[in-house]
Formats: sequence, C-alpha cells, structure tokens
Amino acid sequence: MASGQAMKAVLNFGLLRISKKKPQVQRINNTNYSTKKTIFTIFPQKQQTMKKPIALLLCTFLAISTYAQSFIGAWERYHTADTGEKVKSVVIFCEGYQVLTNYDASTGKFLNCNGGTWRIAGDMVTEKVEFDTNNPARVGSEVSFQVFNHDSVMGIVGRDFNFKRIDNGTPGALQGAWLMSGRVVDGQTQLRDTSGPRKTMKILSGTRFQWIAYNTETKEFSGTGGGTYTTSNGEYTENIEFFSRDDTRVGNSLKFNYKLVDGNWHHSGISSKGEPIYEIWSLRE
Repeated sequence: MASGQAMKAVLNFGLLRISKKKPQVQRINNTNYSTKKTIFTIFPQKQQTMKKPIALLLCTFLAISTYAQSFIGAWERYHTADTGEKVKSVVIFCEGYQVLTNYDASTGKFLNCNGGTWRIAGDMVTEKVEFDTNNPARVGSEVSFQVFNHDSVMGIVGRDFNFKRIDNGTPGALQGAWLMSGRVVDGQTQLRDTSGPRKTMKILSGTRFQWIAYNTETKEFSGTGGGTYTTSNGEYTENIEFFSRDDTRVGNSLKFNYKLVDGNWHHSGISSKGEPIYEIWSLRE
C-alpha cells in the first residue's frame, strides 16, 4: 500500500493543501501563521464553524480506514517450487487475523502454512505469529514488512512475487475469524474456554475457508484443511482443496446446516469422518 496514495486521499478532501512557496505569513481567523519552508493553508479561509473541520476529519479517517482494510479477503499466487512442483499459495485476511498456506496445485498435498494476528500502519504490516509449520520457533514473535496494494494485486515491497485477489470478503455469509467455542452432544451444550493457548480457528473470506488447530504455548501444530465454500438458504458447503492429515479427502464436498444464533455460528451435519457433529463457533475478538 503506497503511503503517497494515502496522503492523496487526505488531500482530496481539501482539509490541507501543501505548497512549496517562499516564507510568508498568512492571517487566518485573526491569527498569524508563519512557516520557513512549507506553507500549510487551512481551507476555507472564511470564518467557519467547528462542524465543518470535524466532518472533514471524519471523512479523512474513514477514507484512510477503508484503504487500509482493502487487504481483507482472499488472495492467491501460483509458482513452481525448486522440486518442480506447481504450488498454489492462498492468503486469507479478515479483520485482525490472517493465514498463508502453500499446497500442491495439482494434487492438493499440503506443504506448509503460517499465520496469526496482523495490523497495518501506513504501508507497514506487522504480524504476530501464532503458528508456523516450517518454523515453530517463530511462534510469539512479530515481523513487519512494507506492502503494496493495487486492489486486484498486492505483495511485499522488494519481493519478486505478487498475489492476485480472489475476493473482497463477499459473498459468503461467514467472513471472519472464528474459534471453536462449544459442541452440542446428546442435546446438551458443552462450551469451552476460547482464551487459552489451545485453539481451533476457522478463517473465512467471501469464498475461501481454512481451519487450523494449534497451541500458542507449546507451539504445537495439530492440523489444517481448507478450500472454497458457499452459503445458501441455511446450507454451508465446503469443497476441500487441501487437508494436512489425509490427502485422500482432497476433492470432497461436505454439506452442513448453519445458522447464526446470538452472533455464534451453529454448524451441524456429517463430518469428513462420516460422524454426526454439532459445533458452535464464536467470532474472534
């Protein structure tokens, strides 16, 4: 994301106009303002109420916020590994959380994944690693890098690869990061604490899903699977593209019932093992 574009968004709202002129003094609302190199002229110069500047500031902050959140959704990249395998890389960004996964584009064989939390300031993204199958020692560490985002293409500045956008968080009804928070067994609801280090998280964009089981304390990774999904008339369908525990599941489609109850996702049906399930997932804060 180019910081120049963010500044351009601010300037277009007319809050500030920056011009390189000779030093001068301007009188605005009976107050003298002087600068040595750069003159910041506040508009309009006529007497103004506090409502207009506040409105302009709100517009500016909304514009910057919208631009920063444009990473949200799913992205993909195809490349050839040193071994000759054609690799598909998929990144899913939702509010505050992300996952990057590599798998064989032809067979669906899982290769690796990493992810955790993320935040952006200007064109710098900072990630805190919660799981990394290639290097578990990175769990708990933070890494920052400069990024760019041209809406349909994004990447890391200085790297020779780009990701193309798959979706922007729509049209699926379950976009976000969810934590397994309970089950219903024999009609009885059994809730679990989601604040502990052991987590089962499911991240969804508008068309992609991925679940990850891991432990941030022991740095242990237990498994993952993902692919595409759809939601329609209370039915949630997963199309599996990779599965770390069993490659033979690749290509399967699983249909479940889903409903949102008090903000929680109730997920029921037959699992990939052929067993009945009723899971409760809560949006991660």
